[in-house]
Amino acid sequence: MANESAAKIIATLRQQGVRITTARRAVIAALVHTDGHVTAEDIATAVQADAPEIHLSTVYRTLESLEELGVVDHVHLGHGSAVYHLAANRHQHLVCENCKKVIHLPHGLVDKLARDIDARYHFTLRPHHFALIGLCEDCRET
Repeated sequence: MANESAAKIIATLRQQGVRITTARRAVIAALVHTDGHVTAEDIATAVQADAPEIHLSTVYRTLESLEELGVVDHVHLGHGSAVYHLAANRHQHLVCENCKKVIHLPHGLVDKLARDIDARYHFTLRPHHFALIGLCEDCRET
């Protein structure tokens, strides 16, 4: 299944005239084989297991280009490194500031808030790019 997902992404990029480099192929493969959110360092570790010549800086550049192409989203889940996931799995996040639990919200759930912010402040919000920080149910009760 993951190999099929990677092949579909690569085929779509080729149809758009995007050159498929070894690094792009390896990063896409690493992303489709992960569950959840991974850092660039996690992706580099996975990539370098099969292609040790691909450096961390190449992984970062590849992730940046894949984000520009709409394949990857990076998200800030509070303090620490950004994490990455495939844009096809776009969603918003809640992060507990106490226990660090991450709760996935369906894509579009905060769209009304984004529209209200745009109308009132003329500011375009990218809600999938950041997490909403607070307390989860368990931590709130303690």
